[in-house]
Amino acid sequence: MDKLIISPSPHIHSGDSVERNMYAVLLALVPACLVSLATFGLGALVVLAVSVLSCIIVEWLITKYLYGTEPTIRDGSAILTGVLLGMNLPSSLPWWIVAIGAIIAIGVGKMSFGGLGGNIFNPALVGRVFLLIAYPAQMTLWPKAGQILHYTDATTGATPLGVAKAIQSGAPGMSWDQVPSTLDMLLGLHGGSLGEISAIALLLGLAFLLYKRVITWHIPVSVLGTAFAFSGLMHLINPALYPSPFFHLLTGGMMLGAIFMATDYVTSPMSQRGQLLYGALIGLLTILIRLFGSYPEGMSFAILIMNGFTPLINIYIRPRHFGGR
Repeated sequence: MDKLIISPSPHIHSGDSVERNMYAVLLALVPACLVSLATFGLGALVVLAVSVLSCIIVEWLITKYLYGTEPTIRDGSAILTGVLLGMNLPSSLPWWIVAIGAIIAIGVGKMSFGGLGGNIFNPALVGRVFLLIAYPAQMTLWPKAGQILHYTDATTGATPLGVAKAIQSGAPGMSWDQVPSTLDMLLGLHGGSLGEISAIALLLGLAFLLYKRVITWHIPVSVLGTAFAFSGLMHLINPALYPSPFFHLLTGGMMLGAIFMATDYVTSPMSQRGQLLYGALIGLLTILIRLFGSYPEGMSFAILIMNGFTPLINIYIRPRHFGGR
């Protein structure tokens, strides 16, 4: 007589894993990393190397000596946090400040919640916002493009968003002629953090992630679409004061945040409808902060705010049950 064997789910394995997804995202970041290295040279190399190495060391120490468990650095999450943190920093940032950011990102943003899967907020953004608050002077010095042999001694200048904020605040001597062309913003020929200078490189990463089905289109499209629509409306109301929606899409952390940070599995909603709402509110908050806040950039703050609302979105907008209507 044949036996009926009952075993717990899942019964079908897709071959998906944490490691696969983490390393796929790292591969998607390669074009943007290469552009940042070509644009900022030594500074970009130091910032990225220190960030990644510090994140790995901090996670290893915490898992081994505080948790007393097997280190989890092989799953790639610490490496990814290090790369994303580095991509959110200026290339002239002193190495010891980068290391502090990594300690906060891993130690506070990730491991204090129990490690991967338990964190409420995106760890890389926790580290970035902490550094912005603790070291505002160093975090707002933006080296000009092309100084590949310079690190902390690089010549700095205003970012496109900094110029826009100065124009909106009525600063003397500022005009839209000082903003890089659309082509320069696409190619990365302007100052800024490592990961915000080349929209084309980031869009290549998006195409790769969608092709590999690591992420879906819902969050990136809703973030960028809402930001485009709202900034376009404000531009129509007062084009002399508010830049075009294309400017907002191609500058700052808009692309990096929408593609690589808002889509974090742990801190974003589970349902597709929830992801659309989550992304739309991130896009709206980002433009509100850019146009009416004190900071020229708002993507990091918008994502962290919506990370906090993710549990609420998951409660009220639940995924449809299998077989349900």
